[in-house]
Amino acid sequence: MWKYGSNISKDPPIIADQDSPVDDGDENPERGNWTNKTEYLLSMIGFAIGLGNIWRFPYVAFKNGGGAFLIPYFVMLVLCGIPLFFLENAIGQFCSQGPVNMWRAVPILQGVGLGIIMVNALLSIYYNVIIAYSLFYMFASFQSPLPWSSCHSWADSNCGDRPKVYCNVSGVLVTNWTQENNTCPSSSMIKVPVQSPSEQYWDRVALQRSSGLDETGPVVWYLALCLLLSSMLVAAALIRGIKSSGKVVYFTATFPYLVILILLIRGVTLEGAKDGIEFYIGSKSNLTKLTEGQVWKDAATQTFYSLSIAWGGVVTLASYSNFHNNMFLDSVVVTLINHGTSVFAGFAIFSILGHMAQIYGKPVAEVVKEGFGLAFIVYPAALAKLPISPLWSILFFFMLFIVGLDTQFTILEVITTCLTDAYPEILKPRRAFLTIATSSIIFLLGLPCVTRAGIYWVTLIDQFITSWVLLILALMEIIGFCYIYGGNRLIKDIEMMIGEKTFGFWLWWRACWFFISPCIIVGILIWSLLTFVPPSYGTVQFPAWGLALGWCMVAFVLLWIPVIAVYKMIRAEGNPWKRLKSLCSPSEEWHPYLDIHRGERYSEEHCSKRREVSTSDKQM
Repeated sequence: MWKYGSNISKDPPIIADQDSPVDDGDENPERGNWTNKTEYLLSMIGFAIGLGNIWRFPYVAFKNGGGAFLIPYFVMLVLCGIPLFFLENAIGQFCSQGPVNMWRAVPILQGVGLGIIMVNALLSIYYNVIIAYSLFYMFASFQSPLPWSSCHSWADSNCGDRPKVYCNVSGVLVTNWTQENNTCPSSSMIKVPVQSPSEQYWDRVALQRSSGLDETGPVVWYLALCLLLSSMLVAAALIRGIKSSGKVVYFTATFPYLVILILLIRGVTLEGAKDGIEFYIGSKSNLTKLTEGQVWKDAATQTFYSLSIAWGGVVTLASYSNFHNNMFLDSVVVTLINHGTSVFAGFAIFSILGHMAQIYGKPVAEVVKEGFGLAFIVYPAALAKLPISPLWSILFFFMLFIVGLDTQFTILEVITTCLTDAYPEILKPRRAFLTIATSSIIFLLGLPCVTRAGIYWVTLIDQFITSWVLLILALMEIIGFCYIYGGNRLIKDIEMMIGEKTFGFWLWWRACWFFISPCIIVGILIWSLLTFVPPSYGTVQFPAWGLALGWCMVAFVLLWIPVIAVYKMIRAEGNPWKRLKSLCSPSEEWHPYLDIHRGERYSEEHCSKRREVSTSDKQM
């Protein structure tokens, strides 16, 4: 660890060509670097592009005006997405530390870093279960016909592709009324909705879903095996940290694009595909929706969700970059690819949903769902109607598996990186053991989520943790680094890495960091809290104790912020004002990781701070 009085070079740091790739090899052999720029970018893209791009964006776009929704969606990318992605990228690369140690810049807010770790602990359980679902469906797809293509022995009497028709004949309901030269009068016809085979397969076979959170039931053994396989694959990919995961992402970050392209080509050739695409983003887009505040709120929320801002993953991945890497260009490239992927995936999804709507004789709006409903009910039903349906089903669920796996890599990397940064002497030599132990714990914590009530636990995590909790953490990042640490100091740190920029360049980022982005976040937070509706799974409401548990998860994440702040105030020396001032100033450990990158500014700042502390001690 760097100490005052160490031999710090007085020469200014050499600024690399800003557009050049990260050099091969380790600039920081003690902590490690990405082998090359490609592995870093693929890892960042794989993390940013997650399930939200596949199963949430198409529905949100459809609900909010179709093609018109792209306007607020990309406006929010410019106003919030790129600025905050750039901010996290710069912080991680500057200090080469994870989401906890980066708060050496503002020690009083180190609880934010611990809160991010708690978020990742919960998200790792959530994503591991989603991967297990995808694996189960992928394995089940190796059957012809697909098991959910029609009602089988596992179905009940309410299973069917179309509503059941009854005719009221003299007060008696006759099923599927037909009579030669005599049909049921429309006034006497009664249509009763049924559950599709894919919906019953999801509930009765895949999940063995119980009636509610109160009825836990046993562990579903085949889901538990899929969960174990998922944990083993993640551990194997991360066994050597970024050195092994960096090789895996060549496949995991690129293969989903190939699958989406294949599904899109197949989808647009189907009858009814045009109707689906028009409903998604075509001629039926509704520009009048842009006058509604809900549309802009959804655009901002989807931007935060899809870019995984405040998850800690961006900081962690950037912490392994070379010091002079141009993280600004990286941020623009990754965020644009992320939003472009959302739009691209929507075409593939809706082209096939349009075909499904025509088969069922329904409007497209009646077959569109989001989240679990789209991924495991609607889309499987659509794929079952295609020729060679097992092939398309295998490709789709393998894509979901890969997309979830990519995000899970980074979530686990956040946890292990923070642990190794906190206890480097103990854990760095035992990185493989730490990865296996962490994966094992996540597997065990995920077992309640593969019981018969497991989907309710997964929904609780999804509804309470992946929403406005992350907005609070993002707001604290802005307050900490832009308002307390200081915008001028932050800009100087960034210019140490990418070279000096013009005033006009920084004017825009200052406007976003200090005013535009925080105002948008606060607006979304207030709106979300005022319009909060207790979560449910379909028509199943959660019991009071389940909702209380959801709020406990929120408290488990956010409570670290005031607790750590109070703890540090108690441990600090001097009067309350001096304690607060010292905890709002960078600690002695805040600086670039390597001596060669610290330059004169950090040498002088830390020596000056040391003299101030010595003077204060003498006065006391």
